[in-house]
Amino acid sequence: MEKAKIANLYDLDKTLAKDYLKGFTYPWEALKGIKELILSIGPTLDPELYEEKKEGVWIAKSAHIWPTVGAIEAPCIIGERTEVRPGAFIRGSALVGNDCVVGNSTELKNVILFDNVQVPHYNYVGDSILGYKAHMGAGSITSNVKSDKLLVVVKQGEERIETGLKKFGAMLGDFVEVGCNSVLNPGTVVGRNTNIYPTSSVRGVIPENSIFKSQDCIVGRK
Repeated sequence: MEKAKIANLYDLDKTLAKDYLKGFTYPWEALKGIKELILSIGPTLDPELYEEKKEGVWIAKSAHIWPTVGAIEAPCIIGERTEVRPGAFIRGSALVGNDCVVGNSTELKNVILFDNVQVPHYNYVGDSILGYKAHMGAGSITSNVKSDKLLVVVKQGEERIETGLKKFGAMLGDFVEVGCNSVLNPGTVVGRNTNIYPTSSVRGVIPENSIFKSQDCIVGRK
């Protein structure tokens, strides 16, 4: 399943998780270790650029954290020039890159956000990895647990990969655009430079350089 491999989804130079992610073939393999990754990176951050606001929470001095943010729980890293807006709830195990936007009432849990990611309005992002300049429109979410509570399987046509994970949201490649009020179902992988139409329900592996209009109508970008 080549299209779902880390090497085909992400520019690893755009995240502090570069060396960590190099150790895996598929991005969901990295989900279990995000907490430990943050706790290992945090103490190595330049104290001229980052401050440990409380135990296990490192926030760049250039980041803009609104005073009415809901909560930022450990472990967490917030990158340089990133904005965390009112009502945001960062539940922990969140590695947020540089120049990101974590918006009003957005919730993050067990995620890696590459640099320049925007989740700006009423988003839920859990057990997911979002690539460089990925953007989630207002109200779009990652659904990270199947309704039957079975383990998540990644599917591409007749190909299937058993992940062994009960919680697995979405893997978005670099420059992915997700339309407003879309649901990315458990085990979704979206290739680089792909656009998802608003109000979509998405599952499986979506090719790079595509426009997702519906599950049965995915066209190449011109």
